[in-house]
Amino acid sequence: MSAEVCRATKSGLAAETQRRVNAKYSEELASESLEWIKGVTGENLNTAGDMDNFYEVLKDGTILCKLANAIQAGSVKKINTSQMAFKCMENINAFLEAARNFGVPAQETFQTVDLWERQNLNSVVICLQSLGRKAVKYGKPGIGPKEAEKNERVFSEEKLRAGQTIIGLQMGSNKGANQSGINFGNTRHM
Repeated sequence: MSAEVCRATKSGLAAETQRRVNAKYSEELASESLEWIKGVTGENLNTAGDMDNFYEVLKDGTILCKLANAIQAGSVKKINTSQMAFKCMENINAFLEAARNFGVPAQETFQTVDLWERQNLNSVVICLQSLGRKAVKYGKPGIGPKEAEKNERVFSEEKLRAGQTIIGLQMGSNKGANQSGINFGNTRHM
């Protein structure tokens, strides 16, 4: 028995919205994400970035749970091998919880249905890219741009007071000019 989701075909506004969501999907980033997962987990995956393959590889959540455990052992306590819908969605939820624990911001995660019901695969790619940046902190190879590090500076009270007396160049200067003699448009004749 297949765990496929049977939904009515979208039409009208819903179909247009789904087309817009799908248009944001990047096959290149999806392929890069799958390559990264393959490298971190050691699993033999098809790393083609098309939506169909990306969905098929990740839909049951087992690879995602293995990825979380490869980044940090014990991140996902139990990986369900059953293909029943709620067990697969449990896997996806367990991965999302682990991703948040790794430091992936809430706005860069996805909803379970985004993957399970193939609603928004782009958000899954965004989450994996974000996790790829966080994985470096756990000694794993990363993907995407290097994450910025905090560079906090502490100034003395004296230095802060000295800065208040300086007029920055960004504020501009009028070099003593004033508005006398400037007319815009037609003048009023009395």
